[in-house]
Amino acid sequence: MEIRQARAFLALAEELHFGRAAGRLHVAQSALSRVIRALEDDLAAPLFVRSTRAVALTPQGAALVEPARELVTLAERMPEVVRRAGAGETGRVRLGFAGASVGHLVADLVKGARRERPGLVVELESAQFSHPGLERLRDRSLDAVIGRWDFLPRDIAARVVARESLLVALPTSHRLARRSELRPADLAEERWVVLPGGSGATLSNRLHLLGVQGRFVPRIVHTAPDSATELLLIDAGEGIGLTFSGVRDNLPARGVEFRPLAADLGAVAVRLAWRGEGTEPAVEALVQIAGRVFPELG
Repeated sequence: MEIRQARAFLALAEELHFGRAAGRLHVAQSALSRVIRALEDDLAAPLFVRSTRAVALTPQGAALVEPARELVTLAERMPEVVRRAGAGETGRVRLGFAGASVGHLVADLVKGARRERPGLVVELESAQFSHPGLERLRDRSLDAVIGRWDFLPRDIAARVVARESLLVALPTSHRLARRSELRPADLAEERWVVLPGGSGATLSNRLHLLGVQGRFVPRIVHTAPDSATELLLIDAGEGIGLTFSGVRDNLPARGVEFRPLAADLGAVAVRLAWRGEGTEPAVEALVQIAGRVFPELG
């Protein structure tokens, strides 16, 4: 059933009079008759009983009224559906993030999206570290990623959603845990537990810079799959780790102490990143929402 046929059928089903239905549709009565006959031929069923004095619906015609009404209603809604999608009021954004250390930022952003754009669906994918998350962003299997990068390619746009400090995580029993802050040289003989690195990864770059300032090459003994596992290994005495204040504030860390560095390793920014060109309206909407949820960060 075509939309034109559905409208003609409904007009006649409601008026039960060819003349009035044709007038309502602003067509000739003969044209309406041809449309109805063609529809009956397409469906291989009579929809109306016609006589010289009256028109009535057949059982098949009565059964078709609601489906035809739904079809017409859907057709009338289509321009609004398209408009809302183009304005970013509806749609889907696949958002990746590293894990619990940025979970509070993700939650704030999703709450903001639900408040401002109820028709916008944000699908979350955790365990997306900076480098693999960036790769998935570029291959379009993710639409946006919250992560930490020191460098981003030119085709990737980003805005800051949080700022963090760098800390050294070490077992409570460690000899350096009694100090209020640590100098790079204090760490020269330590064993390190690290996270997976990659191009632009903040921790990899900052650990290298720490080694330069302390005149040592970090001795890496474990590469943990995530921050929670890294803290477990540190608690077990396997080594120490360079981490973020967001990890300290959001992950349980029994048996682990966090100490600041008496060294300037540069500011750490948590960013919302997305593809810079050809940005879809739904992603643009999420970026705008982020600007209102985290306004002081610019």
